[in-house]
Amino acid sequence: KEVRSELVKKVSKDAKKEGKRLKKDGWLVAPGQLPMEKQLDKSYQMNYEFDESGLPMYVFGQAQAVGSAYDAAKMQAVENAKTELAGLIQTEVTALTETTVANDQMTAADATSINKAVQAGKSLIAQKLGRTMIVNEFYRNLPNKNVEVNVNLAYNVKMALESAKEVIQQQLEEQGQDLHRQLDAMWGNL
Repeated sequence: KEVRSELVKKVSKDAKKEGKRLKKDGWLVAPGQLPMEKQLDKSYQMNYEFDESGLPMYVFGQAQAVGSAYDAAKMQAVENAKTELAGLIQTEVTALTETTVANDQMTAADATSINKAVQAGKSLIAQKLGRTMIVNEFYRNLPNKNVEVNVNLAYNVKMALESAKEVIQQQLEEQGQDLHRQLDAMWGNL
């Protein structure tokens, strides 16, 4: 019943306006996907979801790719969006580490080691991102017979930080450093 009520629910004026603009620019929705306006409305709603501490619930990655076939372009766009998500997660982790150093809870040398592990782990973080949600997926046919795909992914922030933590701990263990215990203490229970 909830799914049916969600499907017949009206979309916001902003979603209608943006959907109209995108359609005018030639963007389409793949068969079987939610209508463009519904996808946009869902994206807007997710942007305004916050956890109990008032922080955003989701981190978003967006990418476009062009290919000779829809599937190839979509796959490339999804991978690029995951890489963007990993970069955003990496930035968040670096900020967390710097805040901990500023509060004198960790030495600058230890923080540098963790930041190096974060930098080295960016591609591993992207690979470890599991249940990403495709919030928006649009495509358009280009005059040169190629297909351009635009994808917007969302990922739960708490899950993202947990994935990053696992990757960083693995990197630190491989380097033979005992900093993963400090990382646990610094981040507590996510």
